[in-house]
Amino acid sequence: MGVGKSTVGAMVAERLGCAYRDTDGDIVAEQGRTIADIFVDEGEPAFRAIEKQAVQRALAGYDGVLALGGGAILDADTRALLAGQPVVYLSMDVEEAVKRTGLNTARPLLAVNPRRQWRELMDARRHLYTEVATAVVATDGRTPEEVAQAVLDALELKEA
Repeated sequence: MGVGKSTVGAMVAERLGCAYRDTDGDIVAEQGRTIADIFVDEGEPAFRAIEKQAVQRALAGYDGVLALGGGAILDADTRALLAGQPVVYLSMDVEEAVKRTGLNTARPLLAVNPRRQWRELMDARRHLYTEVATAVVATDGRTPEEVAQAVLDALELKEA
């Protein structure tokens, strides 16, 4: 959350001359409501089921830079679909997260004690991110342009 996946993903896609897509955006468009609203109205398990379907559809029929929501990796089937794909884990520490997002309550998983919850989420997810990642790119203290270039370098991709 707040790592810059949307900004960096769009920059990487532009540099590669391909399209950019975010499964969170797909979910919002399909459901006609925000992710926070889905969490509040239906709960996390319902959201995760919607997310899983959105990711499966995107991976099956899309050829470009694809950004996944931070919790998509929790699903074993999603991790299996990512195997063999070029996957970049954009990492950051909690202090950087505070700077970027303020750890505000608009993010449903950070509604109470955001610093602690962010740390707990990362402790639970980090090993899953690194399990499927082809490359890990630290974003701390870097501009989006620097991160985008680091992604291209890590994957040894050439700009269009």
